Amino acid sequence: MFFNNEGSKLELFPLEELAKDIDDKNPPELSKGGFSGITLAYNAKSEAEIDSIFQLIKEVGAEVVKEPQSLSWGGYGGYFLDPDGDYWEVAYGSNWEFDDANMLIIN
Repeated sequence: MFFNNEGSKLELFPLEELAKDIDDKNPPELSKGGFSGITLAYNAKSEAEIDSIFQLIKEVGAEVVKEPQSLSWGGYGGYFLDPDGDYWEVAYGSNWEFDDANMLIIN
């Protein structure tokens, strides 16, 4: 379920499915100081942009959790951990559209 907010989007996703989206073979478990059940996301405009972002992520030493790849819903993306241990998804969908403020349009 998506909620449009001024300047941001909020998506509610079943916790177990979110953990499997991060790593379907070894999903992270909820833990204090670890996986909190929340991820942050960056919506890219191309697969090439994602590849470039992940190259930078690796150069600065962040931990890549899921290499960019084709996703079950037809998109492309991956996950990394920031220095605070927060999970970030970087994703792209070929049918995505953005408004004049570069916000993803979700209907």
